[in-house]
Amino acid sequence: MKITIFGLTLSSSWGNGHATPYRAILRALHRRGARLVFYEKNVPYYASQHDFTACDYCDLRLYSCWDDIRTEALREVRESDIVITASYCPEGARISDEVLCSNGPLRVFYDLDTPITLNRLRTEAVDYLCRDQIAAFDLYLSFTGGSVLSELERKHGAQLARSLYGCVDPDMYFRVAPQKEFQCSLSYLGTYAPDRQAKLNDLFLEAARRRPDLRFVLAGSLYPWEWTWPANVRRIEHVAPGQHPALYSSSRATLNITRGEMAESGYCPSGRFFEAAACGTPIFTDWWEGLDAFSDVQHELCVVCTADDVLAYLSMPESDLRALAERAGRRTLEVHTGDRRAAELLAYCDEAYARKRTAMEVMA
Repeated sequence: MKITIFGLTLSSSWGNGHATPYRAILRALHRRGARLVFYEKNVPYYASQHDFTACDYCDLRLYSCWDDIRTEALREVRESDIVITASYCPEGARISDEVLCSNGPLRVFYDLDTPITLNRLRTEAVDYLCRDQIAAFDLYLSFTGGSVLSELERKHGAQLARSLYGCVDPDMYFRVAPQKEFQCSLSYLGTYAPDRQAKLNDLFLEAARRRPDLRFVLAGSLYPWEWTWPANVRRIEHVAPGQHPALYSSSRATLNITRGEMAESGYCPSGRFFEAAACGTPIFTDWWEGLDAFSDVQHELCVVCTADDVLAYLSMPESDLRALAERAGRRTLEVHTGDRRAAELLAYCDEAYARKRTAMEVMA
């Protein structure tokens, strides 16, 4: 089986949440025998922050201009069983137009930002998807679930909408020895986003201000450096995926905060959930609809709404926090791995293939 993907980035984890789930799913597909080609526009933003420019599980094609590789890429499309274009792929709408003209492969759109995509399409065009393209794909995969799937099918005409959530690769994420530079009572790993900032202020920075005796670590890019941070908060501009296990394993607990548009939609588990759980780190998180579909919120997570909640959970006995983390870790390794998502992707593709064959038989 050959799968060709046009996505935002596989090579760089800097300032985005796309690279790590791609890597986990593609590794798992490779183990299942799939031949994978990933096209990534080598934009300056990521070109200076590559984690790698080649990998052993996927044929990574970095390009500077679509016109330069169009002929080659469309040949790969014609030779593929499945072709995936994805959210935030530069010039993705143009590329999808080309892909949708090919009737041979199964044509899939993978939206790792579904609520953001649909909100923007209501008022404006987006570079990576046109409204009328949604109904043309054989399968629409969404990083979020819940009511957004029925909205895609009923309102936007998607032929088949299914959720393909975030995940973790347990071969890459596991508990390791703590490192002094990351040791803290509470960590937060996330790129700056305006619609997360109020919760970051309330749940993380305010907790740090109230407990100057505790150490906090905030790792993520794009935060304005001119801001005044609490003295007990250590700022790290970027932690590469290879260092994520050390960060999580060095944190007494870690905080998850969901982007506003994603939280409003619900059913939007961040990859941080599964990465931290695989590393055995207790997780504090904001609430959103569907959270309890992914975790036992009484026995695996600490749901926090205020700094008081954060500090109360940090005061829990170590044994209680460890028990939460162990239960979350077991569930994650059972149902939230890259291998599980790869199996789901292939099952959805089989479903879309069957639907497509039936439609062709009816037309014949």
